[in-house]
Amino acid sequence: MGLARRLGHNTAMIALAAALLATVVAEGLYRSGVATRIEYLYTDLWHRIAGPREAPRHTALVMLDDPTLNERPDEPLAFWTPHFAKAVATLREVGARVVAIDFIFSGSPERWIEKLGLVGREASRNYDQPFRRQINQGGVLLAGFRVGAGDTVNDFILPSPDYLLALPNLDLPGHVGLANLPSDADGAVRRFALVAAPGEFAQTQGLPHLSFGLLAAAAATGQDSRAAAWRFGGRELPAARAIPIAFAGPPGSFHTVSFRKLLAPNAASDPEVHALAGKVVVIGAGYASMNDLHPTPYSTSIGGANTLMAGPEIQANVIETLLAGRFLDDVPAAARLAMFAVVLGALAWFGMSLPAWRSAVLVFLAIQVAAMAAYLLFRQNLLFPVAHLQVGMLVVLVCLALLRLTREQRERERIGQMFGRYVSPQVVTALLESPELPELGGQTRQISVLFSDIRNFTTFSEKLSAREVVELLNTYLERACKVLLAEGATIDKFIGDAIMAEFGAPLAQPDHARRALRAAVALRGVAMEFRGWVGQRFAGRDLPEFDIGIGVHSGEAVIGNIGSSVRMEYTAIGDTVNIASRLEGQTKETGAHILASRDTVSMFGGELKTGALHRLAVKGRVAPVEAFEIVDVA
Repeated sequence: MGLARRLGHNTAMIALAAALLATVVAEGLYRSGVATRIEYLYTDLWHRIAGPREAPRHTALVMLDDPTLNERPDEPLAFWTPHFAKAVATLREVGARVVAIDFIFSGSPERWIEKLGLVGREASRNYDQPFRRQINQGGVLLAGFRVGAGDTVNDFILPSPDYLLALPNLDLPGHVGLANLPSDADGAVRRFALVAAPGEFAQTQGLPHLSFGLLAAAAATGQDSRAAAWRFGGRELPAARAIPIAFAGPPGSFHTVSFRKLLAPNAASDPEVHALAGKVVVIGAGYASMNDLHPTPYSTSIGGANTLMAGPEIQANVIETLLAGRFLDDVPAAARLAMFAVVLGALAWFGMSLPAWRSAVLVFLAIQVAAMAAYLLFRQNLLFPVAHLQVGMLVVLVCLALLRLTREQRERERIGQMFGRYVSPQVVTALLESPELPELGGQTRQISVLFSDIRNFTTFSEKLSAREVVELLNTYLERACKVLLAEGATIDKFIGDAIMAEFGAPLAQPDHARRALRAAVALRGVAMEFRGWVGQRFAGRDLPEFDIGIGVHSGEAVIGNIGSSVRMEYTAIGDTVNIASRLEGQTKETGAHILASRDTVSMFGGELKTGALHRLAVKGRVAPVEAFEIVDVA
């Protein structure tokens, strides 16, 4: 398998692993519900951005408001049952489908009148008769409340027995709904339960157990309150299910009719009252001092107006959700997982090939696009867990960052191992601290190349044993490399007794020519000192004086990993290298110890002591090369 194919395969596998991990994290958070509160922030925001969503067609509100109370300031609300009777009669006259009274009539005015002895016994028994008559005619639903677990009768607040006895067929479950509004962990009301009193106690005891909204919707569609499931909008809803409320809009989306209009003479002829025909009418409290107010998606703190919604309006939204058959559905599990996998996989795949900052920008843009897509799905009544997807995107970003760190660390270790043999520790440190690692595949750069060769090495080889030759070479090269590395040279290779070194690669050095000439002079000094070592170590062996020749040239060269798939080495190639090698060879002909081309001398930029200028014919070049003998540098 070729290198490109291996890299592509590795990239695909790493991207797949990152996407798989991110998908598992996102799906795990979704199933565990850990990030649900973050999801609420999005769905609440979608509600507020959308504003009024759909005009209610099946449900209407009648509110007992402050203007109504102000018309009868001396009548306590506990004694308003005759007024409720008149209001219900008006609604019957105009043709309302169902009247759902969101008040809990837990006390009876007649019992209070009798207890206080304010009027005669006959009057106390007839005070509530109009209201009881309206209840008995059917089509009127009353409200109760569950205050406990629902395992005992004491867990229920119900209407007064006087009203329960007036129910058609004494059917409590079919005419009394529980007005409980369950809230989520943050206190907001977003969904409703079909059965508000779970368990078997309420049903076996003939107590109310359906939610107020479901009972009203079931009554309006003629469905049995004792059924195990109900059908709305073409779908069957099992009793155990909790359903998101498809709010018609923010508070005030339902047109509200004041209760006092139902009490006015000829109320049925009022166009506003007449418009209630054929609808489920919820009668509730809307005066200033009531405490039936709840937070909803339109009133959460982040970006919201902190506007609470009245309980009767929430009940109206529940009824409208069912009757309109407009449900907020979660995206199916298979589609959710597929979207997680596809989006996170694509993000991981493209992020692998981008720099870190571009990957971060890509993820940031993907987060925004995902949010917009989730809002568009919301407009189609689909709830997509975008917060969970975004968590998965962040997991992908973290995986890519960790991958880059480990990959970059491996690359730096490889570079350290590779160049540690050629350059000084200072250069290695500078390479590793550089924000951009060197390109090892090959690049063109301005460098200075130095060649050094031992004079008369053949004679040394003839007069010394192989072990002694190796000892001589190793001792000299140890000293020579020390001064070369001190100037930041890269020891390219040892060619027998010769040394090839570059300045300006792999780490760029603007003063590479100056470094090369300083190193050449220092190398000449090392040779002179080593001459004494050779004389002492091999005294009496009739060896020639130890000496070296050095050639230096500056110019453009190709540097990088050169070789085959079996063996590669970091080196420099090109005309610059050839000229430096030829100049080193010409030192024997000219008698100069150091020859540097005019190009190198012109780039030195400092005080330089030179000898003769030579115009040298170099093999492979038509034009001669001008080279100076270098005597010393400042």
